[in-house]
Amino acid sequence: MRADRLVAALLLLQARGRVTAAQLAAELEVSVATARRDLEALSAAGIPVYPQAGRGGGWQLVGGARTDLSGLSAPEARALFLLLGPASPAAPPVRAALRKLLRALPGTFRADAAAAAEAVVVDPAGWGERVRDRPDVALLAEAVVARRVVEFGYTGRGGEPGRRRAEPWGLVDKDGTWYLVAGTPAGRRTFRVDRMGAPVDTGEVFARPADLDLPGVWDEVVGEVERRRSLVAATVLVAGRLVPVLREQFGRHCTPESWPREDGRVSVRVAAPTARSVAEHLAGWGATVEVVGPAAVRAELARIGAELTARYGDGEG
Repeated sequence: MRADRLVAALLLLQARGRVTAAQLAAELEVSVATARRDLEALSAAGIPVYPQAGRGGGWQLVGGARTDLSGLSAPEARALFLLLGPASPAAPPVRAALRKLLRALPGTFRADAAAAAEAVVVDPAGWGERVRDRPDVALLAEAVVARRVVEFGYTGRGGEPGRRRAEPWGLVDKDGTWYLVAGTPAGRRTFRVDRMGAPVDTGEVFARPADLDLPGVWDEVVGEVERRRSLVAATVLVAGRLVPVLREQFGRHCTPESWPREDGRVSVRVAAPTARSVAEHLAGWGATVEVVGPAAVRAELARIGAELTARYGDGEG
């Protein structure tokens, strides 16, 4: 996994002082492009890794090689734990290595590093949409680690904008879309970062719930959202080669239910909040998919088809 490679890359940099992307690729048995992306990820996360151009160049740590990870500065340790903390989908050996590293850090760094390790959850399963990363994430991550209240403009599902004040408990990266899990006067709330307007760190410190389990909280959030998003399920037949495309559209609400039939089609279960929303997702597929049931979804598709025929069926224009 990527977390394994990032830790290995950092250890290699400290052991050798400087490596090229090609050398790192050979050591980790990945492509040069992947090695370069890993090095750039370390740099973007705040680890002082930088490239040196020219003959004899490569990538190295600011200040030269160090003998072990306990030589990290406070910001470096916090950045590393934000990137590879136990809340991320790192392999068990990586999480074990981070726990040992945490014990090896100077006591003054340990609290921030531990907080950073629990600040971010990575959920790779999307909900059928992707949103480009926001620069606000870095500010919010710092507020999570430092336990500082934030204020921001927010437009909820109802479309009503307003100013919010929240205690940031943790961030979740869900397939490229970021969410903030926070405490508010109304209780626990989840905010989409791309709907926030200019978040501000107020500097006011809060006490994070001692028993907070961010991955567990996120599981509860996902469970509730999934329940609302999958109230109506439909069974469709589609060519096996198109199942990945259908899954991209419906996210985790797309589940193949059979092996390919003789005609090459697969039975797939798709779901959405209403019969109408299922039909709207499928209407663009035309005759490429066949909706087996339920009748409510078929009726909605017939209604959509009739509307389109009424408007465009004369062939004019």
